[in-house]
Amino acid sequence: MLTLHEVRAGYGRTTILHGIDVTVGAGEVVTIVGANGAGKTTTLRTIAGLVRPTAGRITFEGEEIGRLTPHEVVARGITLIPEGRQLFPFMTVRDNLRMGAYTPHARGRMAQTMDEVMDLFPRVREKLEQHAGSLSGGEQQMVAIARGLMARPKLLMFDEPSLGLAPIIVKQVFDVVERIVATGVTVLLVEQNVFRTLSLADRGYVLENGEIVMTDTGAALLRDDHVRRAYLGI
Repeated sequence: MLTLHEVRAGYGRTTILHGIDVTVGAGEVVTIVGANGAGKTTTLRTIAGLVRPTAGRITFEGEEIGRLTPHEVVARGITLIPEGRQLFPFMTVRDNLRMGAYTPHARGRMAQTMDEVMDLFPRVREKLEQHAGSLSGGEQQMVAIARGLMARPKLLMFDEPSLGLAPIIVKQVFDVVERIVATGVTVLLVEQNVFRTLSLADRGYVLENGEIVMTDTGAALLRDDHVRRAYLGI
């Protein structure tokens, strides 16, 4: 479904990604793990069209997307749920969700999608008329995920969905991710909770200093001595 081939990208004169190769198959859960500053967020932002690659190719369902604008990437079926949630705080939850369905394809099925999303997020249903900025951090994260689903994505990318949340809320977030996976949506996940994300993932990539240094199944990476020492503290 998604392929990155020898992709280089960065900010200004600073190169962050040094020719990485990543593939995500339809229906898979793939994770990218690595230390802070390794290039995980840059990878997602490059796929989403927020950062322009300086070399290499990004293809989605056989189409080159590396030069598309962010709204064109969303229209192809890729949605990024960004780190820090980035909701519109003075808009209602309902209107935040509607903002996720701005492509013609998503707008045409907005009512149906809203019903489906509310089934996944009953707590969000209770908050529809509240300003998004008045919600707790965990509730805002649920709204951010729900907004991403309103675009009816084929590929949903998560950037640190549990960042700054209490452990009980982290469990709820991962429960939601598992329910989304069960609906058939393909997921690319960047997450600080390495144990939980590798337990969920079909495959994983280890990114260090902008280079892929290891790739295997999630289960195999959990057993790998380097991963256990570097990222699990074992």
